[in-house]
Amino acid sequence: MCGLCGSFEPAASTDQPTLEATVRRMADTLAHRGPDDRGLFTDAASGIALGFRRLAILDLTPAGHQPMRSPDGRYTIAFNGEIYNFRALRDELVPRGHVFFGHSDTEVMLAAIGEWGLRGALERMNGMFAFALWDARRRTVSLARDRLGEKPMYYGWSGGAFLFGSELKALRAHPRFVGEIDRGALALLLRHDYLPGPRSIYRGISRLPPGTLLTVGAERREPEPEAYWSMAEVARRGEADPLRGGDREIVDELEALLRDAVKLRMEADVPLGAFLSGGVDSSTVVALMQAQSARPVRTFSIGLVERRFDEAPFARAVARHLGTQHEELIVRPEEALSVIPRLAAIYDEPFADASQIPTVLVSQLARRHVTVSLSGDGGDELFAGYPRYASARRVWRAIGWLPVGARRIAAAAIRATRPRDQSRMARVAGLLAQAGRESVYRALIHYWPPGAEPVLLDRAVAPPLDEERPRAPLSFAGWMMLLDTVTYLPDDILAKVDRASMSVSLEARVPLLDHRVVDYAWRIPPSLRLRAPSKWPLRQVLYRYVPRALIERPKRGFSLPIGDWLRGPLRDWAEDLLDARRLDAEGLLAAAPIRERWRAHLDGEGDFGQALWGVLMFEAWLAATTTRAHATASAAG
Repeated sequence: MCGLCGSFEPAASTDQPTLEATVRRMADTLAHRGPDDRGLFTDAASGIALGFRRLAILDLTPAGHQPMRSPDGRYTIAFNGEIYNFRALRDELVPRGHVFFGHSDTEVMLAAIGEWGLRGALERMNGMFAFALWDARRRTVSLARDRLGEKPMYYGWSGGAFLFGSELKALRAHPRFVGEIDRGALALLLRHDYLPGPRSIYRGISRLPPGTLLTVGAERREPEPEAYWSMAEVARRGEADPLRGGDREIVDELEALLRDAVKLRMEADVPLGAFLSGGVDSSTVVALMQAQSARPVRTFSIGLVERRFDEAPFARAVARHLGTQHEELIVRPEEALSVIPRLAAIYDEPFADASQIPTVLVSQLARRHVTVSLSGDGGDELFAGYPRYASARRVWRAIGWLPVGARRIAAAAIRATRPRDQSRMARVAGLLAQAGRESVYRALIHYWPPGAEPVLLDRAVAPPLDEERPRAPLSFAGWMMLLDTVTYLPDDILAKVDRASMSVSLEARVPLLDHRVVDYAWRIPPSLRLRAPSKWPLRQVLYRYVPRALIERPKRGFSLPIGDWLRGPLRDWAEDLLDARRLDAEGLLAAAPIRERWRAHLDGEGDFGQALWGVLMFEAWLAATTTRAHATASAAG
């Protein structure tokens, strides 16, 4: 796990020392992602520069140093992530004449690209990755990202330079970077509490979509990302051709796939452990780790003093049953609150999923003992674990029989008679106004009503609409799961884990997102996949290792009392960030609706903590970024 960055200026005449100094400065912003080594590659004649910071996991020797060049000198790669099947690929490549000098997966990647081409190599790789590949023969730079989006990659033209990197802070360190806030992206942030890709917070800077590659050259300046793997196609095939076996046979095969996915992710030359919440997903991963380990697995969990939010006892019980070496941290409110000032730097662009706080804390705990930690993320999207899937179907059954015109008249009447209602009835009105079941689901997962986000959109920027993706002809349940898998999973869940873990130089691996498991999960018949209790197939695997009594409880997730904190210890901090004069001076957000929701929250008219958290995280990020920009400018001056 590492950090990469670079620039490509094919028409520039930058001298070698300047190019090296610039990419070194970019790479050093990513030191937290790779504290063990730094590497640079520059070719001033071609205008290419690659920077790298290494967190050594496999092949700790200098043979794993990056950027790494192929033996023939054609390719140079800067690679962030892990290729879990690199040994199998190596076994294929040796008989074809390839010679290896170390035992890193990066060296195998270069050989695979040379043998099968970039796309062919990507289709064979099982891993999490984002990388930049310089082709000296064609004078092109290619970017690629793993299938599910576990590793990040930002890119875009700025000031005449093509910039790319693992985090935005690396791009901001380039002297040609122009950071103009994308107001449309800001509206989406407030709607979802994360930024749906491919947008970033900056206009002209994008995130490479999962499962795609992109190639830029002097003659190919504005390429579109090209898919080498499609989640929507996997979903379509799965629903069209479900498995025919019996329940036990299906669960047996799922267990075998999961065991292998976990086993592949247990390979490391450094200490390894796992996050454990005591829920179905993380408990399954830990159970399969312990079943394949000769010694107790290191497990880590976070609890809260507030008992209604504390899940530590569940994790403790699972750890005791499995015999893991368990570490837990019971967090007092002041410890959780102390993380908030660091969130803007850790997440690097506005991000407002409040579970970012415990994710940072559990990453800090794990890093004291291990360098790699496995995570149970992905189970909810693959096995219909979110309660909102059932809620959306229930809501649609209740209102879908009414003509859309009648529903919208009823919604208007509610708004007219309850104009100040900020909570339940406003939510009902919003759902009634939706045209179809898909838009009902979108409304359920929005924190500000679509089109009502308090963003001062200029005339050149239309109010952003959610893309109507995915368009696959799926069942309603399948559509919801697919939508979350291509948006919420990479842009919220995986981004949260990546930034939190890498902020303390910890590699997080996600076995449930092995693409073979994903393919198989989508072929499980809906009668099993949606059977109660939720995540039924995954539970059947887990119950072979852990008693049902330790697991069967209502799904809660790790939540925090953000609403209470905003009325209490965070009130002064929030009041400063939500000050109307401050908002007016910035000219990005409309103060009136924000102040009204803040007043309603403080008066107890509803809990709007999560909606306000999006505004607060943007304002905190904007303040921190502006401060850093001023400091950089002063240092340069």
